[in-house]
Amino acid sequence: MRVTNFNRFMCPLQPKNPLHGLTLETILTELVSNYGWEYLAQRVRVRCFMNDPSVASSLKFLRRTAWARAEVEALYVECCRQPPK
Repeated sequence: MRVTNFNRFMCPLQPKNPLHGLTLETILTELVSNYGWEYLAQRVRVRCFMNDPSVASSLKFLRRTAWARAEVEALYVECCRQPPK
């Protein structure tokens, strides 16, 4: 039985995991479109957000670096609960 994720914040399989069903690319793209690269560079101090940022280079770095990925995911969860400024 396949469960479709029609509401990404309340999936019946993992109701307490707000990231369930989201890819890292989706998370990063939403953060960039809502807040911009400057805000990301201030919140998560990594070079791929500061110098010539792109989604592709950032994804490559975040997939290899667990602590940076955890910070980006935590930022996404924090920002999802608040409207963008």
